[in-house]
Amino acid sequence: MKKFFILSTIAVFTLCPSKQFAQSKKKKDQKEVPVASPEKKPESSIKDYNKVITKDAISDEGLFTVHKVDKKYYFEIPNKYLNKDMLLVSRLAKLPSNLGGGYVNAGSETNEQLIVWQRFQDKILIKSKSYNSVANDTLPISISVKANNYEPTLYAFDIVAFSKDSANTVIDVTKFYSTDVKAISGISAEMRETYKVRGLDDSRTFITAMKSFPMNIEVIQDMTYNASKPSMLEESESISIQMNQSMILLPEVPMKPRLADPRVGWFTVSQYDYGSNELKSDLKTYITRWRLEPKDPEAYNRGELVEPIKPIVYYLDPATPEKLRKYIKQGIEEWQKPFETAGFKNAIIAKDAPTKEEDPDFSPEDIRYSVIRYVASTTRNAVGPSVIDPRTGEIIESDVIWYHNHLRSYRNRYLLETGAANPSARTLQTSDEEMGEMMRMVIAHEVGHALGFPHNMGASCAYDVESYRNGDFTQQNGISASIMDYARFNYIAQPGDKNVRFIRKMGTYDHYALNWGYRVIPTAKSPEAEIPTLDKWILEKAGNPIYKFGKQSSAFDPTSQTEDIGNNSMKASSYGLKNLEYVASHLSEWTSTATNNYQDLDELYKELLDCWSRYVGHVVTNVGGIYENTKKPNQAGSVYEVVPKAKQIEAMNWLQKNAFESPTWIVNVKTLQNTEFAGYTEKFRNLQVRQLNNLMTLGRIGRLMDNEILSGDNYKALDFFKDLRKGIWKESAVAGNVTVYRRNLQRAYIDRMGYLMTEEIKPNDKSFVYYNTGQSDLRALVRGELTTLRKLLVTAKAMGINTETKYHYEDCIKRIDLILNPIK
Repeated sequence: MKKFFILSTIAVFTLCPSKQFAQSKKKKDQKEVPVASPEKKPESSIKDYNKVITKDAISDEGLFTVHKVDKKYYFEIPNKYLNKDMLLVSRLAKLPSNLGGGYVNAGSETNEQLIVWQRFQDKILIKSKSYNSVANDTLPISISVKANNYEPTLYAFDIVAFSKDSANTVIDVTKFYSTDVKAISGISAEMRETYKVRGLDDSRTFITAMKSFPMNIEVIQDMTYNASKPSMLEESESISIQMNQSMILLPEVPMKPRLADPRVGWFTVSQYDYGSNELKSDLKTYITRWRLEPKDPEAYNRGELVEPIKPIVYYLDPATPEKLRKYIKQGIEEWQKPFETAGFKNAIIAKDAPTKEEDPDFSPEDIRYSVIRYVASTTRNAVGPSVIDPRTGEIIESDVIWYHNHLRSYRNRYLLETGAANPSARTLQTSDEEMGEMMRMVIAHEVGHALGFPHNMGASCAYDVESYRNGDFTQQNGISASIMDYARFNYIAQPGDKNVRFIRKMGTYDHYALNWGYRVIPTAKSPEAEIPTLDKWILEKAGNPIYKFGKQSSAFDPTSQTEDIGNNSMKASSYGLKNLEYVASHLSEWTSTATNNYQDLDELYKELLDCWSRYVGHVVTNVGGIYENTKKPNQAGSVYEVVPKAKQIEAMNWLQKNAFESPTWIVNVKTLQNTEFAGYTEKFRNLQVRQLNNLMTLGRIGRLMDNEILSGDNYKALDFFKDLRKGIWKESAVAGNVTVYRRNLQRAYIDRMGYLMTEEIKPNDKSFVYYNTGQSDLRALVRGELTTLRKLLVTAKAMGINTETKYHYEDCIKRIDLILNPIK
């Protein structure tokens, strides 16, 4: 090897003669070699600072200094911030009606990415950085991690100037914020296809505002797209949106993260650690939480309540109506008690926003301030988005957004769900005190999200149904073990029940979960070292339903449902329907009679039908249901457990009686004749068919087929189909006439059976557990049931029935024939 190096060196000197050798040759030849004139260098694009940032510049100092010169915008980037981790968050500030099918609101986040600003030659690059794959820089594998996760360049800017002391670099960002950069766009690829977006119209696109704060920069863009099929005003062929782009400096010293455990509900961030000692990349998932550190660690370790170094402070939007302010503050500070459980006092504080005189620099857009924003909008919602450090899960800032009309939703639900047992709810003019209590709890719920908690849909199943009729119990425990459930009102309590609480409140689970996530474990020096203590806290509460976390995504688990309360859906929904029937009979009296118009009656009657559908849907989930009990291998029992056969039969019988019978009260003809000119039977057909189709889903039937191989006497797919047929078609066995509602339902049943004969589950469909519908028992079961039904109908149509029923049966037979023997 050494010899090769020497030879190579000789070869280099042979090919490249020295300067001395060239000069000797020149003297010998005595010839002048003409010297070519140097090429004229192109004028540098980097100009003097004063020629770019002129005296006419409007400047705003902050993280970067932002300059506006005429129609151009510049960032003056301190070089110390190059290669520093920042977060780029894109949100919709304003949007047209029904954009995204109505599921997208102002404030909705459209993109979030970790970025760094880097210099490359005479350019500044924005690089999108990922923490999905990591390894400690001291480990050799970190080289491979970087090489195999090369970060994309979002945008490249020419350097246009340097500051006079060369400490800052100036770039022109006008084009970046006024053109269609997909990485920060509010119009997704799906929207572009749906609305036939042809492109951005430069003439109707501009930067509205740009503001720099000490830790963030906020940019407002007005973007107008040419679109053939916009979500509103189709003749305009335009979609205009306003985007809010936030660029946020992340902490120099990352917070120590806490490893997540699926048995306790938290929002999370994840990354693959290639530096792990495991024989594969180790997926590490961290909970999202604020950085709370005790001022006096020694006192904290002794078990004393200690204030945090930096408390969580929420400021009220100055636009908040005066009469609501105290309730919003109370909602925020509802979390003080759970924080005390975790050892912190005054950990979360509500304040009025300072006046201009008190703090002229205060702004809700400043990332240093978290704000409860009060938005004048017809949207009926409230949301609690947060800015999260993806490296550790640290919550940097959050804004709870309250939309003005959300109170109307709660008034309506309060009247419909509690009006039978709660005289004070029987009015459109709900008292300020009651509305304030509702708002207080909604704010507490949204702040819970902003503290790191997802919905806990299992918390409302912790209490026995009959407990909801007990005044002492409900006053002490509320209607759910957690404020993070969607358990809004006590719809179980009956007329005559005394001292019952109807509105939700904080629960025991909220104290438990907050302590689990926020309590400092001083003896643990790493996230891994905390695991034994965290495990111990969970195992101490295992088996108690009050401390169970139920995922919102567990659509198959009847104990983790949205909008339900109580530990038995059939009992709870029976009470709910009984109350709803009472409300339906008095709805005109409480609305149109009082207001002398039908607008509120119409609105509330439609929402009453939605209530009916919710109560029925809660029962449906029990059929083919699976209990999900998240646990580790050192805990007894299985994670997934089939709902007992008796309970599934109970649910099927309940549905036949309450959901599929002809309605006697839900279709209120008197109300409809004052609000609708037609479509009376269609209203209930739609409600019934929605639940019938929900019951007859491919996924549910697949779970029932699985029950055949499980131990024990389980409810099977064949049982399901037989019971459903006998109930839906019971008139055919007794020569009974079929009402118009039942005729509609029976035809829907045949249509759904036709769907089951032909539909395939696609492997990439996340809503189902995949199985091969063509080779499973599904088609055989459907064919057998339709064949049996056809025989029944042939016999039934010859019995003493009215003409409508006879024609109906003849039509159904033809429909079955087309399914079993389709026309080629």
